Amino acid sequence: MNEVALLVLEDGTSFAGRRFGAAGETTGEAVFNTGLSGYQEVLTDPSYYAQLVAMTYPHVGNYGVNVDDVESSCVRVAGFIVREAVRTYSNQRGTQDLDAYLADAGIVGIEGVDTRRLTRHLRTRGAMRGIISSIDLDVERLRAKALASPSMQGANLVDVVTTVHAYEAKDVIGEPETAPRFRVVAYDFGIKTNILRMLAAAGCDVRVVPASTQAAEVLALQPDGVFLSNGPGDPAAATVAIEQIRGLLGQVPLFGICLGHQLLGLALGASSYKLPFGHRGINQPVRRERDDRIEITSHNHGFAVDLDSLPRGTDGAATSTWGRVIQTHTNTNDGCCEGLAVPEAKAFSVQYHPEAAPGPHDASYLFDDFTHLMATGEVR
Repeated sequence: MNEVALLVLEDGTSFAGRRFGAAGETTGEAVFNTGLSGYQEVLTDPSYYAQLVAMTYPHVGNYGVNVDDVESSCVRVAGFIVREAVRTYSNQRGTQDLDAYLADAGIVGIEGVDTRRLTRHLRTRGAMRGIISSIDLDVERLRAKALASPSMQGANLVDVVTTVHAYEAKDVIGEPETAPRFRVVAYDFGIKTNILRMLAAAGCDVRVVPASTQAAEVLALQPDGVFLSNGPGDPAAATVAIEQIRGLLGQVPLFGICLGHQLLGLALGASSYKLPFGHRGINQPVRRERDDRIEITSHNHGFAVDLDSLPRGTDGAATSTWGRVIQTHTNTNDGCCEGLAVPEAKAFSVQYHPEAAPGPHDASYLFDDFTHLMATGEVR
C-alpha cells in the first residue's frame, strides 16, 4: 500500500508516511511507547483512549493479532504510528495481520514514519496534540485541526470508557480455578482484562461497577476490599470518582493502579501534574522504598501525584485526614511518586501496572499484598 499519509503535530512539525489501517483522519495526544512487543495489548488498553500512539520499536505486527490478547472489548487508541507495519506475521496464535485488524476497527494508522525522530521530538518538546490524515495533506490545515482538538489536560475521559452496567468478572474471564476467598468491588475507570485475571488468581471474586457508582452503594455490597482501576485522561477532572474514593477511605481496604493511584492521591488531598512526555513502555525502573529493591515495570500514564503538596506532620511525613501518606515506590529515572500507602486507612496504590500485559512480572506480588491487606488489615 503506497497511499500517502501525514502526521502533523500542534507545533507544526510534520512526518510523512503511508496509510495503514483505516483511511481517514484522526486527532489525539501524540505519545510514544518503548515496548518491543505487546502492541495488541497497547491498542486495546482503555488508558490509551484519545491518544496517537507511536511504537519506538521499528517492526510492529510480526506476530499478528489474536482474540486472546485483548485488554478490553475494542481498540481504544485514536491512531497508531509505526516505522514498518509487518503484514506477513508468524505465530501459531495469530489470526489476522495488524493492518487488517486496524482497518476492521476503523482506526487510522501511519507507517513509514521516522519514529526515532518523533520520539526525540516528543521527549524534547513534550507530548502534544497531533493529527494523522490520509485524506488531507495540507500541513497548515492539519496543524489547525490539531490545535482545535481537545487537550488532555482537563479531559475527563473516565465517563467515556467505563462500563454502563455492573457485571461479574467471571462473565468475562471465566470461572476461577480455585474457590475465591475475598469479595472485591472494582471501579471501572478503564479497567484492563488482565487485572481481572490477576485478581481472580489471587483469590478474589470481583464485581465490576461503573465509575460513577456511589460509595454508599459499594459499601452496601459489603466487599472485603475495593479496587481502583487504571484509565485515561486527567485525574483531576474525574471529580465524581475522587469524591466516592473519599467516602470509601477508612471504611474498606483499597488498592489502586495507575489512574486509580492518582485518584487516591487526589482524594487524600494531594495535587497531580502532567509529566512532560509520560511513562509508556515495559522497561521502567522503579525502586521499592521499603527494601531498595528495583523492579522493572510496565507503565502507561501521563500524569503523576505530587505528595509534596500534602501538609507535613511534626515528624516531617506527609499527612492527610486519614493519617500518614507514605511514598512506597519511586521512579529511578525522574524521581516521581510511583506508589503510596495510607496504613491507617488500609489503602495503597501504585502508578505502574503490576498486571503487566504486556510487560515483566516483577510487581505481581502486589495482588497478594492486597489479599494480605483484606485478610489482616495490614498494609505491607
